This record gives sequence, structure tokens and C-alpha cells, in this order.
Amino acid sequence: MSLVMVPIIERVITLKTVSIFSQTPDRILAELAQLMEEEILDADTNIFMKDDVGDKMYVIVSGEVRVHDGDTTITQLGERAIFGEMALLDNEPRSASITTMKSTHLLTLDQTTFFELMEAQIEIAHGVIRVLSKQLRERLADLNALRAEKQ
Repeated sequence: MSLVMVPIIERVITLKTVSIFSQTPDRILAELAQLMEEEILDADTNIFMKDDVGDKMYVIVSGEVRVHDGDTTITQLGERAIFGEMALLDNEPRSASITTMKSTHLLTLDQTTFFELMEAQIEIAHGVIRVLSKQLRERLADLNALRAEKQ
């Protein structure tokens, strides 16, 4: 792992393109961008493993990760994708493992910082609620499609 410092304006531009923050005003994104940590990980690095307790969300600035359960790939995520966002709201075990597929540059946000920011800036909470609601609707649609296929 290596650290790099991307200028705040580039962080804001990146965050603006991420679904969870797309409706957040730039002034709040600038504050958020300053609070996020950066990491660059080599290929084939385990970011976290299934059942690890999570307390951090990740935004992919560049690179690609594999979401998997053991050897079974669930999906792949690339630039501007987020993962681990549920860990911002609870301390439950991770539902899958995440491993880098190539060198990957990440912005990270821990739960404590997120809660402090959310208290001060309600727009952050609104963004998270919108994204999590959308994800829940998508999973319910997937479930209904699977049920329809079985019948």
C-alpha cells in the first residue's frame, strides 16, 4: 500500500460522479474530500474479507476490484464505484470479500468521520438514504425476477 495526495478539487470532481454524493453541494463535497483518506493498493490485494467487521466505505478513483465469496465472483467494480457503504451505518460483518484486480487508487471514509459529517451536513444523510433505498429496490427486483423464473 502506498499513499498519494490528490488535490482537493480532483477529489471533489470524483465524489460528484459517485451516486451516493451526486446531489451533494460542492461546498459539502469539499469538506468531505478533506476528511477522506487515500490509498493505492497493488493488484491481488485483499481489501477486506467476508465476515470481517466493517467500519469504512471506499470510492474507487482508478483501478478495479473483484467482489467475491471465496472463488465465486459476484461482480467487478471499477472507477467511480463505491463499496462498503453499509459499514458506515452499522458494524455488521462484511457480506463478501473485495480484492483488487490491478493497482487501485481508493478514497476511504470511516464510520466515525461519516457520523460527525452527517450531523453537521444533512445533505450527506439524504444521499446515503437515496442510494441505499435504490440498492434495496434493485435487490427486490432481482428477487422478484428470480421468483418469476422459478414459476
